[in-house]
Amino acid sequence: MRQHQLDFAEGFRVACTVREGQAAVMTIAPGDREGGPDNRHRGADQWLYVVEGEGTAIVEDNEVSLRAGTLLVIEHGERHEIRNDGDAPLRTLNFYYPPAFDRDGDPVGPGKG
Repeated sequence: MRQHQLDFAEGFRVACTVREGQAAVMTIAPGDREGGPDNRHRGADQWLYVVEGEGTAIVEDNEVSLRAGTLLVIEHGERHEIRNDGDAPLRTLNFYYPPAFDRDGDPVGPGKG
């Protein structure tokens, strides 16, 4: 068993990794974005849950509105970008299967872009 207290400070941070899964938190300031047209995880699916805030996800040229309570599954290989369109921080909890990042947030393993 592992327990972690999540910290939604600005930026992207890996929160926990186990054998075949990983959790990370991401906070995007108003007007900022993460990812872009070349951002993808070749071998990892990303489950993105919006904890707080509003924004837009662009996945393979399709736009999806994000707000608290939204669960978005970005399948491995799909190019994506997450934008904060709101007036407050956009805070998300993300799960990757298999793990896609090292402890410093750099891409690794089969999820490497």
